[in-house]
Amino acid sequence: MTPSTRIPFPVVDEVSRHCLQEEEPETVHIEVHLPGRLDRSRLRKAFVEALHRHPRILMREAPGGWYRRRYEWELTAEPDVEVVSFPLAGRNALRDARTRALVDAPPLSLSPPIRLEAVEGSGPAEGSEATDIVGLHPPMKGRGELRDKPPQSRTRNTTVLFLTINHTALDGPACLRILATAAEIYGGRDNSPTPAPIRPPDPPQTTDTPSNWTRPARVAQGTPENSPGNGLLVTELPLPHRPKGSPYTVNDQLMVATALTIAHWNREHGEAPRPLRITMPVDDRPRDLTMPIGNGTRLVEVPFSPTELTSRPADMPDLLGRTAQRTRALKSLSRPQLGHGAGVLTAPVTPVTWRAALTRGLRRAAAPWTSTTLLSNIGRIPYPLDFGEEAGRAHAVWFSAPARMPRGLTVTTASTAGRLHLALRWSRALLGHGDGAHLRDLFEHYLHTTEVAP
Repeated sequence: MTPSTRIPFPVVDEVSRHCLQEEEPETVHIEVHLPGRLDRSRLRKAFVEALHRHPRILMREAPGGWYRRRYEWELTAEPDVEVVSFPLAGRNALRDARTRALVDAPPLSLSPPIRLEAVEGSGPAEGSEATDIVGLHPPMKGRGELRDKPPQSRTRNTTVLFLTINHTALDGPACLRILATAAEIYGGRDNSPTPAPIRPPDPPQTTDTPSNWTRPARVAQGTPENSPGNGLLVTELPLPHRPKGSPYTVNDQLMVATALTIAHWNREHGEAPRPLRITMPVDDRPRDLTMPIGNGTRLVEVPFSPTELTSRPADMPDLLGRTAQRTRALKSLSRPQLGHGAGVLTAPVTPVTWRAALTRGLRRAAAPWTSTTLLSNIGRIPYPLDFGEEAGRAHAVWFSAPARMPRGLTVTTASTAGRLHLALRWSRALLGHGDGAHLRDLFEHYLHTTEVAP
């Protein structure tokens, strides 16, 4: 592969590139907690080797004039920058790394648009802290706080890996595949993905699905903060119980919990009931070394009517069953990643700068019809992320997706070692830290209500 190889931006990349905003960078953050320490030179060598095994990630935006018809990725033989860094250890090192993941996107002009930070000995109290752009809020005490923390002496030897991704170029699952390859190279242990669970055939679409043509509810404004950007709160929860043979999945339980949480939040803030639509990424890519690297998920929207989301749903099993039918039907549909309209919008028939202006204008006009929120459930982490005897295997993995307005709130979940790792990320123009903590508590409550008897 030569440095002159160029690839036109796919539709998802182009739309994202058109709509970049400095005040709310399009970053995806991945946070991997290991019980031991990593050798610095070995980690750098292993990660760079992993990049070469997935050469599609070694790319940068090719320069071009205003009159060009496409943005293009230029593939490079080597990284343009040192990708792996080791920030100074300290009491606030973990908080500071989270903050950088929200405010500092890897530039598209340098290959690759990703960085890896290894934070050593972060201390046991930081795992449940919420991060926002400036300052540090104390951890919230109570139900959402991390439990079963290791003793201080043991925690001093831990390492937290932070992957920060420019979402215009890449998504979280693709970069997790890169990290799994690096773990295998570093530790010499098999990091092959576990087989995906076998699901029964998808049922036909139900007839009681609420219409997607109605303007959906927005997340009610809480206590916004003066500075721009995103805030973040991560927490660890038990995986919700699901009776054996249930027609719904944990993903459906998370979907219902998210919908009930926002409906409750909006009632508290005096909003009239409106239908909810929750965007759900669907990823059909293989998880092995053949996994295509880039933005590979397609987006579907799961609707809920106001009557389904009363403060006390009359029949939780019924709500879970209807949600399962909707999500399965949506997953089974064959459609482009962003719908058919995006393909027309990005057709290279006019200069790319003209299309950019049109895309931004349409985005503003369509804001009232944008979905209420996004729930990105990574599911069970498919790789062991085993870095060998000294560093060990990952025992917690968090993701967070961008939370730009008009949605202003994203919910991202993953499970590792039998625990659910939840990240709430919000636009500071909509919510503050206290709001995030309250939404976390509501989510935990409603997730527990989905644990119904058969």
